[in-house]
Amino acid sequence: MKMHIGGQWVDKSEKIEVLHPFDGSVVDTIPRGDAADVELALATAERGAKVMASLTGYERYEILHKAAHLMEERNEDLARTITLEEGKIIAEGRIEASRAVEIIALSAEEAKRLGGEVVPLDGAPGAAGKFGFTLRVPCGVIVGISPFNFPLHLVCHKIGPALAAGNAIILKPATDTPLSALKLVEIFLEAGTPPEALQCLTGSGSVIGDALCADSRVRKITFTGSRDIGEHICRTAGLKRVTMELGSNAPLIVMPDADPERVAQAAAASGYSNAGQVCISTQRVVTHEKIHGDFLDAFKATVENITTGDPLAEATKMGPMIREDDAVRVDQWVEEAVSGGAELVLGGGREGQMYQPTIVSNVSPEMKISCDEVFGPVVGVTPVSNIDEAIALANDTNYGLSAAIFTQNIDWAMRFVQEVESGNLHVNWGTQWRADLMPYGGLKESGMGKEGPKYAVEEMTETKMAVFHMGG
Repeated sequence: MKMHIGGQWVDKSEKIEVLHPFDGSVVDTIPRGDAADVELALATAERGAKVMASLTGYERYEILHKAAHLMEERNEDLARTITLEEGKIIAEGRIEASRAVEIIALSAEEAKRLGGEVVPLDGAPGAAGKFGFTLRVPCGVIVGISPFNFPLHLVCHKIGPALAAGNAIILKPATDTPLSALKLVEIFLEAGTPPEALQCLTGSGSVIGDALCADSRVRKITFTGSRDIGEHICRTAGLKRVTMELGSNAPLIVMPDADPERVAQAAAASGYSNAGQVCISTQRVVTHEKIHGDFLDAFKATVENITTGDPLAEATKMGPMIREDDAVRVDQWVEEAVSGGAELVLGGGREGQMYQPTIVSNVSPEMKISCDEVFGPVVGVTPVSNIDEAIALANDTNYGLSAAIFTQNIDWAMRFVQEVESGNLHVNWGTQWRADLMPYGGLKESGMGKEGPKYAVEEMTETKMAVFHMGG
């Protein structure tokens, strides 16, 4: 596929192969962008930002609404593209494609809701005869940098709100998974998006990403990815608005009044989808000692039923990891934990990029599979003796993106909600759950800012204050 810059589709002589994670076959190729392409994209985006800002909210709504309709028509093709380039099972690819439609539809509605408020200046001393109100205006040029693990869904969380708010956006998709994003750009152009307002640059993040983030013409950066790259972008960006959706090692607390079978189902669903390559995957299960054994038995029985293999096969329940290097790293972390005294309950085997669904028990907080982000199909289980210890362990991390608890005790549930340091909190489900309309974002080193079209539009606009001084 070609990249879209300068208002047109551009090819390059130097290519990057996009590989299917399951068998290594070449799905397609993309151009390797360079510094000259970045400059063309930025100059074009400046013009595109003016074009978008001149459109009415209803005109932007019409473009987004049509794009959502086209996406729905092409759902199966988008789902298959997701699976081919990223490796998640086709059932998950279809869910992602469907949710992407919802994000764009929600963004379309938000395009009609941009407004300000009257500020009651007469409540201030000496402000008689003053009338004030606010306006929200587009930021201008936005850069969206997306990760490999949700190559359509997370791109939509950047493109949809950016265009709804009247901005131009330059998208830098993950090099491993750019095809879904490029197909989405095709759809948006067909829906009537001004070509200068939506560009998609492909190539090396160190070449393209750094140049985009450092440029003063960019007013806003929205990034989803690892904590380390997020910090690098913030240091590179300078005085810009940023939204950072970063990593996690999400904890799930299991109290003694929980149903072990129900917890096992939730932990499996939220720990192994997309081979654990989800920033809010359940990674740390913190079990009360009274239920620890019963939960482990139920959890093992549930995870044993997760079949691995070809992600395009309907019967497969978990596909490969995106890269073999990542599978090797996960394997090393599990081996380190077992060597340090943890117990391998299930899995722990690797064949190329396919890593078995793995359970490790008696995990200590200092082990990498507990204190770092595994980003693979591994769930560690740690017993505790009370709610105080459970909350302390849940908070014993630099991250704070998602956390969960299973209990029927309202006091324990409220303590969890009030005391656990996390941007997303779930009671009686796992850590991996998100409605695309809700405010989504992390605390601590899991990032800053919120996604969800309504909230992202707010962060992709700026507020102006107007004061009328009346009565002479």
